[in-house]
Amino acid sequence: MTVFAASSAASAASAAPVIAIHGGAGTLSRAHISPEQEGAYHDALQQVLLAGQAVLAQGGTAVDAVCEAVRLMEECPLFNAGHGAVFTSEATHELDAALMDGATLAAGAVAGVAHVRNPVMAAREVMRQGQHVLMAGVGAERLAREAGLQMVVPAYFSTAARRAQLHAARASQSGAVLDHDGAAALAQRPLAEDRKMGTVGAVALDARGHLAAATSTGGMTNKRPGRVGDSPLIGAGTYADDRTAAVSCTGHGESFIRVAAAHDVCARMAYGCQSLAQATDDVVHGALAAIGGTGGLIAVDRRGNVCLPFNTEGMYRGLARVGEQPQTFIYR
Repeated sequence: MTVFAASSAASAASAAPVIAIHGGAGTLSRAHISPEQEGAYHDALQQVLLAGQAVLAQGGTAVDAVCEAVRLMEECPLFNAGHGAVFTSEATHELDAALMDGATLAAGAVAGVAHVRNPVMAAREVMRQGQHVLMAGVGAERLAREAGLQMVVPAYFSTAARRAQLHAARASQSGAVLDHDGAAALAQRPLAEDRKMGTVGAVALDARGHLAAATSTGGMTNKRPGRVGDSPLIGAGTYADDRTAAVSCTGHGESFIRVAAAHDVCARMAYGCQSLAQATDDVVHGALAAIGGTGGLIAVDRRGNVCLPFNTEGMYRGLARVGEQPQTFIYR
């Protein structure tokens, strides 16, 4: 596994601010992606990283940076979050998001929302108010509306590609399927990049040494209405603690829930004295793999080290340190 280590100088003093993002993990194939398509995904990741990097360079907090990165990915139809979210079995949309501040362990999350343009901002509002951690359905939407967040009609989230994926899932009686592996299996070939989308997330370390993580998703194609995956569950798909790391996950949500993947990374570091690389590798290739879980995660520790492991064919991902050019990746 590649570890993007902070420089020794940065580690000895305060680490340079850094942001990392993911856009989903799953079945990706070089055989079915044109240079133009691959370039479009790299460009999208680059633009998001540049925006998050700019927030950090201007002295913004890790919370500010991850929220901006995830908000931008929610606006991009290349990803399964916000505009371009997948359909439930009833051809509706139910979106989830979470945010956690490693400095205070404050967290906010929303699940099953269908009218909030940017679910990550609703999660931030839940965290800001502080009374609750997870709000769902109409209650979460009422909170977002009262906070003045932008609301939309559910059709805003729909795309033709997502509707076609729903119809294919229904026709094959495949049940609920992931964006990547499911669509690839339905097509009986590796997933074409013009239909490849995924859950999004961001983790960051700011100039003050604070960490944050955010995750947002439309869930699984053809899922039962009311299904909630790992993304909005603090400790499963999203977690941040200044003492250890910030983590955002993507993949088969039920598996990440069962092993409390995001928190497990931090626990292995805190109680087992593992490095970020050891902890993330053990969770992705050990704990998850042991129960057949597929996917990956992104993580940054308090020293600025970044790890982006996955156990699928690929994962849209990238990182950007302040003062350096962003790096983006799709395959291993």
